[in-house]
Amino acid sequence: MIARTVIRRGVRLLALALAIVVALVGLIAAALRLQFTGAPAAWAKSTGNDALWLGHAWVDGRRTERDVERLAARLRTTGIKDVYVHSGPFEFDGRLDPAKYPNAANFVQWMHQRLPGVRVSAWLGQDVKDGLDLDDPKSRENVLAGVAAIMKTGYDGVHYNFEPIGDGDTEFLDLLDRTRRHTRLLSASSPQIEPYPGMRLTARAILGHDKYWSQGYFRQVVNRLDQVAIMTYDSFTPLQSLYGGYVARQAELALDLVPDTKALYIGAPAYHDHGVAWADYAESVGMAAEGARLALTGHGRRERFGLALYVDFAATEEDWREYMTRWR
Repeated sequence: MIARTVIRRGVRLLALALAIVVALVGLIAAALRLQFTGAPAAWAKSTGNDALWLGHAWVDGRRTERDVERLAARLRTTGIKDVYVHSGPFEFDGRLDPAKYPNAANFVQWMHQRLPGVRVSAWLGQDVKDGLDLDDPKSRENVLAGVAAIMKTGYDGVHYNFEPIGDGDTEFLDLLDRTRRHTRLLSASSPQIEPYPGMRLTARAILGHDKYWSQGYFRQVVNRLDQVAIMTYDSFTPLQSLYGGYVARQAELALDLVPDTKALYIGAPAYHDHGVAWADYAESVGMAAEGARLALTGHGRRERFGLALYVDFAATEEDWREYMTRWR
């Protein structure tokens, strides 16, 4: 009898816990769906301050000057003013091997000749969970030495992408501060901002690392940058309307946290290998554009705000069409 009573209580507690989880998920879904209501203002669109992540082939010798001409022809019709070209990654000890970017100087020169208004930054990073240890002072010194060397090839700036950076990571802030001596243009990809209270700790407990940054830490990072690009994809939302609402929520938070003097980019998923079919269906450039427009409508006009397309080598003609028709 005692054993049966314990089992029944356990089952009831488990059922209660599941009911609470389902209710919370339902509330979050409802909140995101509500974010994706209303009509964006006609003026809420690209101001000609967008960005694009470019793959490694542009600097390792696989892409030629003819390829740059074709890229420039496409970008002239867009609002893209910043490109982040993958030029790493760093080694696990923080070193950056120049053999990874043998064609960088040519690429930067070709881009500046054909698109003088477009800034070209070196996209640099590494896995910092099981690889590079940014807590190690020597590793950070190696990173800075690599930045100093690659900037001599003519890049306009540095774009960092270290994942995952935990909320409150002071060593990352130190690296940003010290990178300033090597570049006048500093940008970084950032994780998503905690959408609603309690979600950061919940996600951390499930994933084993921070998926979200708190508003306070996000602001500390932004204070050290000229540009920030929020990676508003891999959201785990199964429906287009929920993803659109998710982007609107991220953009809404960021617009209040990033000063007008800095560039704010909303990452738009121009790739199609999320790993699960419903994510490929839900997340798109078009939905990111709609979410960003709704947030901008609620916030008011802002010049230095745009989409950042990820990534050139995976983008389809449909992705580019959605960018041109739903954001431009």
